[in-house]
Amino acid sequence: MKTSYVKTQIKNLINITKLVTIHYYEFDKHFYFDGESHNFWEMVYVDKGKVLIKRNKEELVVNQGELIFHKPNEFHAIKAYESEPSFFVVSFSCNSPSMVYLENFHAKLDKTLQPYISAIIKESENTFVIPKNDTMLKILTLKENSVIGGQQLIKSYLEQLLILLIREINKIGSNVFPSKESMENHLAFSIKEYLEQNVEIQLKISDVCKKLGYSKSYLSKIFHEQTGYTIANYSNYLKIKQAKKLIRENNLNFAQISDKLSFDNPQYFSRVFKRFEKISPTAFKNTLNIKE
Repeated sequence: MKTSYVKTQIKNLINITKLVTIHYYEFDKHFYFDGESHNFWEMVYVDKGKVLIKRNKEELVVNQGELIFHKPNEFHAIKAYESEPSFFVVSFSCNSPSMVYLENFHAKLDKTLQPYISAIIKESENTFVIPKNDTMLKILTLKENSVIGGQQLIKSYLEQLLILLIREINKIGSNVFPSKESMENHLAFSIKEYLEQNVEIQLKISDVCKKLGYSKSYLSKIFHEQTGYTIANYSNYLKIKQAKKLIRENNLNFAQISDKLSFDNPQYFSRVFKRFEKISPTAFKNTLNIKE
């Protein structure tokens, strides 16, 4: 007899999409890095000694066994503090709205979670070339004899660590735990950011769902409530905004702009343009006094 089963869609709280860099540093007491900002997350774990970290305008002493996060585009600098420090740094891309929980995180890592740090370091050393004390490392290079599945295990251990940290925050009832409203705001922002980064691609809503780890119905509902747009409409709005920029630059004709922005054809591009701007692409170009 054929039995019917229901497949449960797995909801991802945290989904790391890319590893950027992995470092392990052992410096003397004169070490100083004057700082940077970048559009991905960074996690710093102090293995020995102390460091002084500047996070935007805030300065924090991070002691042995403590963990701190830097959110995307947050300026941060680090230097040795009264000791010869050792610390582990991993940077990664993650658009999951739940990362808002860790934006201001700085705390001593619970002993039960320390094995995750050790596992990440071990898998990283078995998978990538990790030169010590290289503050200029910009790309991860696979070892010639890298272990099978190493990259996935690094991602898995790191995701587990982040999830368990979020659980701990929830259990403590910390004030940094976000409200439903802030979560939904952050989720809508993540969708906008993803659409902006892929304005030239013909994205499907399923691509957005896969990227953020939420269902189509949930994302569509939240995005419309927060912005007044459907996801598809906002994607087209961004494309038309980019089309206007390309028309002003006057390097491409309308067919080329349509193709560059992944519209099905120039006629459809013209209809969508007119829907948003109330005039055709040709009429818009004429207002700019640009000669053909």
